[in-house]
Amino acid sequence: MESVKPENRYSAIIEYIFHERYIDGIERVEFKRTDFETTAETLGIKLPKNLGDVIYSFKFRTALPESIVNKAPSDKEWVIKNVGRGEYAFVATKVARILPDTMLLNVKVPDATPGIVQLFALSDEQALLTKVRYNRLLDIFTGVTCYSLQNHLRTTVPGIGQVETDEIYVGIDKQGKQYVFPVQAKGGSDELGVVQIEQDILLCRSKYPDLICRAIATQFIKDNLIAMFEFVLDGDEVKKVTEKHYELVSSDNLSKEEIRKYNELPDQI
Repeated sequence: MESVKPENRYSAIIEYIFHERYIDGIERVEFKRTDFETTAETLGIKLPKNLGDVIYSFKFRTALPESIVNKAPSDKEWVIKNVGRGEYAFVATKVARILPDTMLLNVKVPDATPGIVQLFALSDEQALLTKVRYNRLLDIFTGVTCYSLQNHLRTTVPGIGQVETDEIYVGIDKQGKQYVFPVQAKGGSDELGVVQIEQDILLCRSKYPDLICRAIATQFIKDNLIAMFEFVLDGDEVKKVTEKHYELVSSDNLSKEEIRKYNELPDQI
């Protein structure tokens, strides 16, 4: 079989699958995991060992091939959704990627990350989740007292199939309302996608029906600058409710003047 780089293999496979099923004007193209095997055989390409990485790559790391992108309606772009166990669909949607707002104010927060954790922390998702946890950024962002319930929850959701969430928090507010916070985190060059947020919300509806679901995403902008987002599902579209940027700094890097500035900001900022 032909020797091809992994990213080129992925593109060739996903491109063939899409065009075999696409009809002009449609906004949904369904396919199955088993299609990877038949497509690789047809193209004479060595099948990737991790079939799930093909899907993950195009969800969060790599742009879809141009020949697929060009088939999206003018005001939409393609995302890949799980629609069952081992079943997927290209779906045309208005927004696919979640990017930080570069005009947003950075709020300095005294960094409470233990020194030994700082010493060995990397820039990946786990390092990001660790900084969010030690600095209680979810509490600050939501105004709710939050507790980490589980890391990397992997479960099955009806109509979707297997779903994995980076971390699940539960929380309670001053009125006694109880919440569940699914948190998606992205470090490095990976991007946040609306598909994961939608899956998180549907997971909470299925597994935690008695709790108020508030879907959260977080991303390193750079080093200790962290973006946090909250979303809701409006019909079948993911909508952003709030976005904040928190910069973790040493206590001597937060002046009294900056503290006074934050105190003077209106509550909705």
